[in-house]
Amino acid sequence: MTLLIEPNRSLKAFNTFAVEARAARFTEAHDDKDVTEALAEARRLGLPLWVLGGGSNLVLTTDVEALVLRMASQGMRLLEDDGERVVIEAEAGEAWHPFVLRSLALGLSGLENLSLIPGTVGAAPIQNVGAYGVEIKDVFDGLTALDRATGRLVEFGLQACAFGYRDSLFKRQAGRYIILRVRFALRRTAHLKLEYGPLRQWLDQHAIDAPGPLDVSRAVCAIRSEKLPDPRVLGNAGSFFKNPLVSRSVADALLARFPDMVAFAQDDGQVKLAAGWLIERAGWKGYRDGDAGVHRLQALVLVNYGRATGQQIVDLAQRIQADIAERFGVQLEIEPNIV
Repeated sequence: MTLLIEPNRSLKAFNTFAVEARAARFTEAHDDKDVTEALAEARRLGLPLWVLGGGSNLVLTTDVEALVLRMASQGMRLLEDDGERVVIEAEAGEAWHPFVLRSLALGLSGLENLSLIPGTVGAAPIQNVGAYGVEIKDVFDGLTALDRATGRLVEFGLQACAFGYRDSLFKRQAGRYIILRVRFALRRTAHLKLEYGPLRQWLDQHAIDAPGPLDVSRAVCAIRSEKLPDPRVLGNAGSFFKNPLVSRSVADALLARFPDMVAFAQDDGQVKLAAGWLIERAGWKGYRDGDAGVHRLQALVLVNYGRATGQQIVDLAQRIQADIAERFGVQLEIEPNIV
């Protein structure tokens, strides 16, 4: 066996909340063979195998009694190019934002709205990550995963992934598949998504009348940097709650009470409410309890000011959930995975 297995390894450096927790065993996979070996080693040790990406979408509330496998595979390759549509494939361990920048440097459009999102390529489809009007499903071409139930490699196309709002087959069947690499269909001719208000406003303020993909990426990075804390400076996992979907009748009743409430009509007749608006309106923005708090600039982001435990962060989140349910009759769903 070529894997280096470390006992009792701290996971603080591997989760963006910077919560202290320890793994019973820890190793890294740099290729498919490493993944297979890790599965065999976990069985030998009598431990579950727990796969870790960039650690940007989880809250560790306890030590992890498992063999933690961090996906560290690297590589990006061009698979198809007809002069307009280009398919590129990246290994699961590639950091997401540098991958986006590399695609833009190749003159490819499609990922610019997803700039500066933390995490890895392999984790992105699980959550169907999205921002500023674009989701993974909009640029997805396929992925290769290892089915832990059969030990075989499986190819997934768009429909098989069953993408939804911050959701996918891989999230609903958590633990069954280990994503090894992901393919994206990008374009040489840009079809920019500029409907998000602050994005258009930023471009106007900088007198960019005919933006290109790089301009959009710079705008997204600037907006995210203004609103979201850098996890290298202040521990966080980005947006902590999903924007809730409610019926039109519920939305109309709330808008009658709160005319300034932020709401977006959906194609299926439902209405998406801005969770950040609800939390801020309820007075939680900037709240702090010990080292667990709500960011002072973005109510949707919970933060670790230094020594908060994962359980303290979850406790705060549950208090916010209960308060929003009581004030607005709306249930907020936590976005990160609670371990």
